[in-house]
Amino acid sequence: MNNGLEDVIAAETRLSDVDGEAGRLIIRGVSLDHLVTHATYEDTAALLLDGFFDRPISVSELKVQLGRARAEVFANVQAMDAMLEKLPPVDAMRALTARLADGEDFETALRLLAAPAVFLPAVLRLRKGETPIAPNPSLSQSADILAMLNGALPSKEQVAALDAYLVTISDHGLNASTFASRVIASTKAGLTSSVLAAVSALKGPLHGGAPGPVLDMLDDVGSEAHAETWLGEALDRGERLMGFGHRIYRVRDPRADALKDALKPLVATGQVDRDRIRLAEAVEQAALATLKERKPDRPLDVNVEFYTALLLEALGFPREAFTGVFAIGRTVGWIAHAREQALEGRLIRPRSVYVGPLPQAAA
Repeated sequence: MNNGLEDVIAAETRLSDVDGEAGRLIIRGVSLDHLVTHATYEDTAALLLDGFFDRPISVSELKVQLGRARAEVFANVQAMDAMLEKLPPVDAMRALTARLADGEDFETALRLLAAPAVFLPAVLRLRKGETPIAPNPSLSQSADILAMLNGALPSKEQVAALDAYLVTISDHGLNASTFASRVIASTKAGLTSSVLAAVSALKGPLHGGAPGPVLDMLDDVGSEAHAETWLGEALDRGERLMGFGHRIYRVRDPRADALKDALKPLVATGQVDRDRIRLAEAVEQAALATLKERKPDRPLDVNVEFYTALLLEALGFPREAFTGVFAIGRTVGWIAHAREQALEGRLIRPRSVYVGPLPQAAA
């Protein structure tokens, strides 16, 4: 028995392969490096969903249908009330998603892909006392998200940056939320139920809740000159350095470099605070050197959370919404895994080992 199911193989999948030793991620036979350079969100969604529904999926068709689905699910924003507005954004988003009908068909999948993209910007605007903005079905998923969030059409660099993020985190093996999605799918409960289970797993701070604290760390460090001292003191207190280390990767997380590259056009065009980026790069270098010195036997490198925080901050998302943005990108992976499990797998029913007391023998 392995606690946490460490190294236990629980499924065969055609969707993604995470090679932690080599620092490589393959999604449906395509390397992350190629995808993040050449693919939009819609390209990646079509790639992941292909073959799991009763129709071929073209990118052009998906873009049109996804735009219509965003317009359809926006009607649920009217269900927002004061109680939902007070919830953390990911919880409010999950509550609105729970209003969607369950099913296994492609239309259900489209609504679930559209839902977080529409609900999260609406929730964030309402929390600021602003009116939610209706989707524009003619825009791409990334462009529409940013338009609904910020109230203006985004630049091409901003759209490309969000596309890069959504592509980068679209799928990543049998992580906690994806496994939750497959467990629910194995019961034939439906795609909405699978996605709700996955969101519930994602919101846990050990899974999808860590990018925000990266910014807290940068705020506390304050300046490049203070980076080494602050990091050393944090390790002396036994604290974890946010954005470093990963359960699977023994080397640098390939998604970190993909997102670092996605930030460069925003920096080059002055759409991001260059001082913030310079501080982050100084913290990165100081942290890697400090970790190598303090923990030479542990392979601790930059993970996806470090540059996720900087990219999402640059695009105008508040840090309390980062888990919700993660859900926007990962939902397509959850749906693909749920369909793969429902079509090809069995009811997931592992065994447990009882370690409690035994009944006392009669005297």
